Amino acid sequence: MCDVYHIIGERLLITIKASPGASKTCVAGIWKNSLRVKIAAAPEDGKANAELCSFLAGLLGCAKKEVSLVHGEKLRLKTLAVPLTCREALDGLIKETKPD
Repeated sequence: MCDVYHIIGERLLITIKASPGASKTCVAGIWKNSLRVKIAAAPEDGKANAELCSFLAGLLGCAKKEVSLVHGEKLRLKTLAVPLTCREALDGLIKETKPD
């Protein structure tokens, strides 16, 4: 399994390769130890970041307020933090996702 996330205390830090401006928001594979996510929002005024956090919360079954952007606000390579309780859901997602 690749190193898409790391555990720090009670949080999972997930590395995301974001591609804003897509026709729909979806997981698009694994890219260099990061989860590649296409985002159906423009990269302006934080819209793509908000969409990414909301999408990830839905995938992992946690509240939107539990997902936070730790690094990469204006970059395509981002780090998001989610509760450690999402680990099983994240492992399942990674297992289902094919590497690019």
